Amino acid sequence: MPKKYIAALDQGTTTSRAILFDRSGALCGMVQQPFQQFYPEPGWVEQDPLEILSSQLGSLTKLMVSQAIDPSEIDSIGITNQRETTVVWDRTTGVPVYNAINWQCRRTTQIIEDLCSDPAVAKRITEKTGLIPDAYFSASKIKWILDNVSGAREAAEAGKLAFGTIDSWLIWSLTYGKVHATDTTNASRTMLFDIHSGAWDAWLCDLFGVPASMLPEVKPSSGYFGSTSHPGMIEGVPISGVAGDQQAALFGQCCFEAGQAKNTYGTGCFLLMHTGDVACASKNNLITTVAASAPGIEHIEYALEGSVFIAGALVQWLRDELGIIETAQESGTLAESVQDTAGVYVVPAFTGLGAPHWDADARGAIYGLTRGAGRAHIVRASLESIAYQVHDLVTAMVSDANRPISVLKVDGGASKNDFLMQFQSDIMQLVLARPQNTESTALGAAYLAGLCTGFWKDVEQLQGLRQEETLFTPSMPPEVQKSLLEGWADALRRTRT
Repeated sequence: MPKKYIAALDQGTTTSRAILFDRSGALCGMVQQPFQQFYPEPGWVEQDPLEILSSQLGSLTKLMVSQAIDPSEIDSIGITNQRETTVVWDRTTGVPVYNAINWQCRRTTQIIEDLCSDPAVAKRITEKTGLIPDAYFSASKIKWILDNVSGAREAAEAGKLAFGTIDSWLIWSLTYGKVHATDTTNASRTMLFDIHSGAWDAWLCDLFGVPASMLPEVKPSSGYFGSTSHPGMIEGVPISGVAGDQQAALFGQCCFEAGQAKNTYGTGCFLLMHTGDVACASKNNLITTVAASAPGIEHIEYALEGSVFIAGALVQWLRDELGIIETAQESGTLAESVQDTAGVYVVPAFTGLGAPHWDADARGAIYGLTRGAGRAHIVRASLESIAYQVHDLVTAMVSDANRPISVLKVDGGASKNDFLMQFQSDIMQLVLARPQNTESTALGAAYLAGLCTGFWKDVEQLQGLRQEETLFTPSMPPEVQKSLLEGWADALRRTRT
């Protein structure tokens, strides 16, 4: 049968999704399954790798059945994943030695502080990896597992354990243990990878006590990673595209050239600007990371990135913990029911503050409460806090890159919230472009897979597939913008003191 579809596996922080795309780039079907998050101690976040795998395989199987797709119609599989989340497993049994330590987990903050007590060490880490030393990245999570799980370090040093970010765990499982690999974008998030040489770094491995034998082979994002051979699912389908979720979204938004930028509104919020073949060093606490590239590009391409730890997760908190909204969709309607926040500011530093502040000790707070403040004001202030955090990222990124952003492309679940998008445009005084298909992360993984196999010819063809956009243009008076930003800056200052 003719190859009609690319299957994208989008393994996120709270759900695993399988999505079908056809040759026009249209979404033809999607199934998602949630999985549990565990919080053993304050600031700790874990997931069960086997449940992640089960939810991902389950979503793919249900998608194939629900859409009545013959496996022979699938050209290839693209994988995109939550980054930095760390899995260590036994090479013989395939069984994880511990839960996956999630990217949001802060348990290894002290490890980072101890290793980087010498500023020269921190500087060298940043020079090699482009990253600011932080518990966010994978290296200290691996060290924690090896130091705290009985027998793990001995097994690792004997070559019996494998490490992987979630993409590696899925590739290993889908190929039934035949392939232990990752791509350059995910490797660049481990804090063990030299982004200039494009290889694992011996000094970094020694610093964090990670045996090199644990590490996966690093491959280009658009390339052959092996074929599926997991019992009970479709077999013989090539895995030909892999990228961390934010780099996949950058590719899916057709940001192929230096200066093009996108922001993804997911559990966290992630702003990336393509910087071409230049690894732009940040002076404003952003990070330099590897961008996903089309086949045939010999040099490494890079991006500047700023990360907001809590974005869509804040809306989930309003719904699940506070109970002041019943659905995420209700947040926009409730926010629009009041003219302003009545002076309320929410700083959602539940797991510290990300870029450009990088304050691991900050914690969430609500300021400006008066007797007249109600749930609508708190909901509106929560949505506005997402936009304020992105504003801070854009300001830092424009300064670092020394170039303006003419249009910011947006995607992710919260980008469907018109109130948030309009406020974002207003507070940044910048045009936002939201594509008809906001599943840019999965689309980017599909594009990378399809370019490798020839399902799509080149990036020019991909640009031609981009569907009509909704534009949000700023309309807020400058004096109002200035006043709101001053209030946000004051709330940040209070939170950090």
